[in-house]
Amino acid sequence: VQLVESGGGLVQSGGSLRLSCAASGFTFSLYDMSWYRQAPGKEREVVAGIVSGGGSTNYADSVKGRFTISRDNAKNTVYLQMNSLKPEDTAVYYCHGRYSDDDFEFKYWGQGTRVTVSS
Repeated sequence: VQLVESGGGLVQSGGSLRLSCAASGFTFSLYDMSWYRQAPGKEREVVAGIVSGGGSTNYADSVKGRFTISRDNAKNTVYLQMNSLKPEDTAVYYCHGRYSDDDFEFKYWGQGTRVTVSS
């Protein structure tokens, strides 16, 4: 099982980045996917989530209107389009997958990709 994030980097305030998370080793289309982030000295927080079929999304208030989560189940990939970036968006961004039913729950994390927004 792997979740491999990419697309992080250094960007100026007001800029954009697109993060990708490529999944392998599990049935991606059955999993709800999320992006979390962890800034230095802070706890990890959820940024955005998308259900397995892609029909519903949710966002942290701090990123609403600026970030968009999407997925391509044919490519086993989830994306996070980040626009109008702010210095406070600086963090390591992690991809997370979760499946649950009456009998089982599975959760997976990626290794993270660093996003730095300069002012």
